[in-house]
Amino acid sequence: MGFCLLLLLLLHLQLMPESFADGSARLPEYRALLSLKTAITDDPQSSLSSWDISTSHCTWSGVTCDSKRHVIALNISGLNLTGTLSSDIGNLPNLVNFTVAANNIAGPIPPEISLISGLRFLNLSNNIFNETFPPELADLKFLQVLDLYNNNLTGDLPVGVSEMTSLRHLHLGGNYFSGVIPVEYGRFPALEYLAVSGNELSGTIPPEIGNLTTLKYLYLGYYNVYTGGIPPEIGNLSNLIRFDAANCGLTGKVPSELGKLQNLDTLFLQVNGLSGSLTKDLGTLKSLKSLDLSNNIFTGEIPDSFRELLNLTLLNLFRNKLHGSIPDFIDDLPELEVLQLWENNFTGSIPQGLGTNGKLQILDLSSNKLTGSLPSNLCVGNKLETLITLGNFLFGPIPASLGECQSLTRIRMGENYLNGSIPKGMFSLPKLSQVELQDNLLTGEFPVTNSVSISLGQVSLSNNHLTGPLPASISNFSGVQKLLLDGNQFTGRIPAEIGKLQQLSKIDFSRNSLSGKIAPEISQCKLLTYVDLSRNQLSGEIPTEITGMHILNYLNVSRNHLVGSIPTSIASMQSLTSVDFSYNDLSGLVPGTGQFSYFNYTSFLGNPKLCGPYLGPCKDGVANGTHQSHSKGRISGSVKLLLVIGLLLCSIAFAVAAIIKARSLKRASEAKAWKLTAFQRLDFTCDDVLDSLKEDNIIGKGGAGIVYKGVMPNNEHVAVKRLPVMSREYAYTLKVDEKSDVYSFGVVLLELVTGRKPVGEFGDGVDIVQWVRKMTGGNKERITKILDPRLPNVPTHEVMHVFYVAMLCVEEQAVERPTMREVVQILTELPKTPIAKQEGDSAAANSNLCDLPLATPPAAMEAPTNAPKNDSDQNQLRDLLGI
Repeated sequence: MGFCLLLLLLLHLQLMPESFADGSARLPEYRALLSLKTAITDDPQSSLSSWDISTSHCTWSGVTCDSKRHVIALNISGLNLTGTLSSDIGNLPNLVNFTVAANNIAGPIPPEISLISGLRFLNLSNNIFNETFPPELADLKFLQVLDLYNNNLTGDLPVGVSEMTSLRHLHLGGNYFSGVIPVEYGRFPALEYLAVSGNELSGTIPPEIGNLTTLKYLYLGYYNVYTGGIPPEIGNLSNLIRFDAANCGLTGKVPSELGKLQNLDTLFLQVNGLSGSLTKDLGTLKSLKSLDLSNNIFTGEIPDSFRELLNLTLLNLFRNKLHGSIPDFIDDLPELEVLQLWENNFTGSIPQGLGTNGKLQILDLSSNKLTGSLPSNLCVGNKLETLITLGNFLFGPIPASLGECQSLTRIRMGENYLNGSIPKGMFSLPKLSQVELQDNLLTGEFPVTNSVSISLGQVSLSNNHLTGPLPASISNFSGVQKLLLDGNQFTGRIPAEIGKLQQLSKIDFSRNSLSGKIAPEISQCKLLTYVDLSRNQLSGEIPTEITGMHILNYLNVSRNHLVGSIPTSIASMQSLTSVDFSYNDLSGLVPGTGQFSYFNYTSFLGNPKLCGPYLGPCKDGVANGTHQSHSKGRISGSVKLLLVIGLLLCSIAFAVAAIIKARSLKRASEAKAWKLTAFQRLDFTCDDVLDSLKEDNIIGKGGAGIVYKGVMPNNEHVAVKRLPVMSREYAYTLKVDEKSDVYSFGVVLLELVTGRKPVGEFGDGVDIVQWVRKMTGGNKERITKILDPRLPNVPTHEVMHVFYVAMLCVEEQAVERPTMREVVQILTELPKTPIAKQEGDSAAANSNLCDLPLATPPAAMEAPTNAPKNDSDQNQLRDLLGI
């Protein structure tokens, strides 16, 4: 009888619902899934609409079941879901694969995931999970992949993960983990991928990492700040394919033991404080494809052993203190695609065979001391995209082959001694976006071309020996934003076709021999902000059409042969902040209204027939450039007295009328409220804004109006710009874009660094940007010339970094400015050690501002994309910026 009862009990347990078999009240799997759906507060693509109780859960989107209808895989990644992750995930005990990556899931990681004992694959990356790592997850003994990349997790790196003995892939990067790398991380028996980059780690890199002999990928850098250098034990990782320890405060020499990593194809150690000579043992890395040692303090020459790196595609050694010649074996590297050696002290000539492998894409040798000529085969294979050699001592002609290089996008070869003419066809290259050939010895005429790339945004041919007239075909440069032809020997008229360059923001034709009238068609370039036609042979009158250029802020027509009066209509151009009409043959009264009331008298010198404030009284009969006859003789004293009395009476009458009118307007304004046009929903009213328009609240003035600080009733701080009537120099157009805000932010950074106001302290027509460029040449090494004396204790390298970012932001050409997201990233990538002073031409060094990759890794690297992080070395910088 007892035996029968035992059989019945066993049968009952066998047939009992799964949810009670282990003594727990586990939810049915379909209800657990519905609980997950309930925790999702926003499903913009209705991706989970199929999760409905009326259908089988095994047919729901992202759900995979086995033959017994148990959920074994759940993949709801990349659906833009918002919400939290329900703890009922633990009621899916048969899950093997759980992926919820690339969403907006917040809150803590549920420790109930640990109940899924058979889980093999867990990917929660690219969300906003916060709080600390649940220690319960260490119970997942069969887990092979744990990916928590790019979340907001905090606390120390979890030691417990070292107990997950089946792990092959561990990604904890892109979070806010702090503390040290646990020595226990050297115990994983089968780990192939380890990433802790992009956190706030400190301490030393534990040598125990060298015990991970199965490891293939190791990412340690970015935002972390380690003490000491690279442990030699890293050389024991015989299976290592990729080692990335960029931008993490490393110092000392590169250990020779790295030469043992025969499977290594990528080595990224850029943006550190590594020093000494380049380790010759790196030349034994026969599998190496990408080598980036840039932004360190390496000295010496490029080792001869590097000739053995026959698989190398990328070699970045820029911003070091290397010297000697560029080895000839560089042009024999058969796979080389990217070579960047700028800002070193290399001498000698460029290897003449460079580019013959047919694979070269990017070449940057700028800011060195190179001599000789440019290689003629740089574009063999038609893959060369970027060619930068500025700031050297190169001579000889530009290779004609570059005029046929269809792949070229950027050419920057200024500040050399190149001669000969511009290669035929260069400006017709279909992908060209930038040409800089300034400060050379080029001759010949401006190239005539019938086809110009629409993406060509900048042309700089300044300070050469170019001659001849500007051709009518200049109209084909329709996409150019900056056209700099100053300091040449161009002759003839400014072609009327210049008016077809509708994207122009800056033209500089100064210091040439241009003649004839100023082409009135120039006013058709409505985006122009900077016009310099000075030091030519221009004649005729100043065209009144200039008045139509509503955002022009710099106009220089000095040292020509212009006649007639200065058009009074120009005085209404509130955008103008600097003008120069000096040394012409202008006559008449200088306008004294509008912006002209702020200009310095030096802007009008050298025109004997001009009169007005600071220039002396106008001669009898002289007004607006006209001369009256003197045949009637002088006016008698009594007549003058009558005129004075008459004027006095008129003034009194006008004053009375003005008072009456003012009172009338005041009564009208009290009866009629201001109209506020809101372009988006606001939490404050027009009256709240108007209350801010007080003298005490002024925080800035400029051509676009006065800016006031305002505090709204909800305690929100705003900036209020009061626009002149003529600028409505604006609010309803799209002329001001994100890059305009970037420029403004750059000005703010310069204010912080210098302690000066943006305008009004540097002389007439000169703003803070122009002053800083004059004082420093844009070179951060000269920061002491402009540094606010109230910042004596701020580390120089920190201020230099802020200054560097500011100069990026105020680039004249909008396309060269970074985005605001990039600005934030660059600001947070503060050098952890003082930047070593580089030798060479400071102007040449500055020319590289828009080329600096900084700590942004090459394409071959996986970089953190999480939000900016704090670290202890950035506190002073953040105090300076008030963030």
